[in-house]
Amino acid sequence: MGLMSFYLYFNLVIIAFPLVFSFERRLKFYLKFKPLLAAIVLVGCIFVGWDVLATYRGHWSFNPSYVTEIRLLGLPLEEILFFVTVPYSCLFIFESIRKFLGDSKLFSLSRRFFAGAGLLVAVSSIGFLYKEYTFLAILSVGLTIFLVSMINVEIFSSRAYWTYITITLFLFLIFNYFLTSLPVVEYSPLAICNIRVTTIPIEDFLFNFSMLTAHCTTYVWALSIQKKK
Repeated sequence: MGLMSFYLYFNLVIIAFPLVFSFERRLKFYLKFKPLLAAIVLVGCIFVGWDVLATYRGHWSFNPSYVTEIRLLGLPLEEILFFVTVPYSCLFIFESIRKFLGDSKLFSLSRRFFAGAGLLVAVSSIGFLYKEYTFLAILSVGLTIFLVSMINVEIFSSRAYWTYITITLFLFLIFNYFLTSLPVVEYSPLAICNIRVTTIPIEDFLFNFSMLTAHCTTYVWALSIQKKK
C-alpha cells in the first residue's frame, strides 16, 4: 500500500467539510479551538488507550490492504488520526446545531436517576466478561452516563445534544459500514457477541455513544471555562 491508503483518504473525507466551514462567518468554529483541543486530547487519550489494549488483546485488527505501514503505539497512523477527525467533525456538527437550530431543555432531570442508571449498566457488563469487547463497550456506556451525571447532567436534557447524537448516529452507520464491510477493521468472534447491524458489530454503537458523549461533555465544560476568562 502506498503512502495514501484508503483509511487515510477516509479520514480526509470525514474532516474536509467541517474543516473548510470552520471559518464560516456566522459559526466561527475556529474560535472554539482551545475547548475543541481539550476535548480531543483528554477524551482521545482514554479511547486511544482502549484501542491499543483492544488491538493487543486481539479484539480487532487492521487489514494491511487498507492502511499504511506507519505505526504509533502499535496502531496504524490512520487509526490515530481517526480520533482527531471524528471528534472534530462531530463537535463541528454539535456547534452548528446550537448556532443554527438553537437549544432548549427537553425534560427535567434527576442526577440520582442517571447516576444510578449508569452504575446499573456498568454492573450489568459483568455478565459479558467472556466477550471482552462486549464487556468493555457496555462498561463504557455505564461509566459515561455516571460520569456525565456527576459533571454536567444537563447535557442529557439538551435538545442540541440529542440532535447531535441522532445526526452522528446516521453518519456513523454510513462511515462504519465502509470500515467493517471492506473490511478495514476485522473483529475477533471471541471478543464480540456477534450481533450486527449490517456489517457493524453492536459493540461499535456503544463505543461510539460513549466516545461522542464524552467529547461533547468535555467540550461544553472546556467552553464554559473559556467563556469565564
